[in-house]
Amino acid sequence: MKSFLVVGLGRFGRHLTKRLAELGNEVMILDQDEEQVARLASVATAACVGDCQDEQVLASLGIRNFDVCFVCVRDDFQCSLEATATLKELGARCVVARADHERQIKFLKKIGADFVIHTEMDMAARAAMRFSARNAFDYFELTPKYAVFEIETPLEWEGRTVMEMDVRRRYNVNILGVKNGDEIEPLLSPDYRFEPDAHLIVAGDKEAGIRLMNEES
Repeated sequence: MKSFLVVGLGRFGRHLTKRLAELGNEVMILDQDEEQVARLASVATAACVGDCQDEQVLASLGIRNFDVCFVCVRDDFQCSLEATATLKELGARCVVARADHERQIKFLKKIGADFVIHTEMDMAARAAMRFSARNAFDYFELTPKYAVFEIETPLEWEGRTVMEMDVRRRYNVNILGVKNGDEIEPLLSPDYRFEPDAHLIVAGDKEAGIRLMNEES
């Protein structure tokens, strides 16, 4: 279990709060809109009505105690910048800021954001990758060079084992597991024999993964 602070309860902040709580985490919320805070008070571990641009308000929350602070302010980039900068000055371990426009990303990073989320860019990149590849079901980019993919078993692999295919050396990816419905079974044995129509979860070099996603299946 981790401890999170969510600053700003727009649509993204609300969904984030609910999901973090569902995952069993402690979540504190902050917004100056009393109505928005009241709506999520029963979901969050703690709630505060206040201005995120007010350093005293943020300082009163014990910022160093949170594993991650999310800045989800919408339609007020100056507010987002100030909140991000103040959180870092107060000793926040990790600040994740939300950007509405691509040009905002560099400013948020410059003033201290550890990570920046641009929902439209992220979803566009994910959708482009997923639907342009021949046999991909899902795709998640961890870094510009490293990603996780959900793919069909390539035709060449069917009936052969992980060891026989020498997947790591030949394809520069690791097999993380096999997906059955909504369940993922961790794949630990090199003796696993690939089955037709199975969905594989693989991770590794992004370019290698893209080539693999376009293998005949």
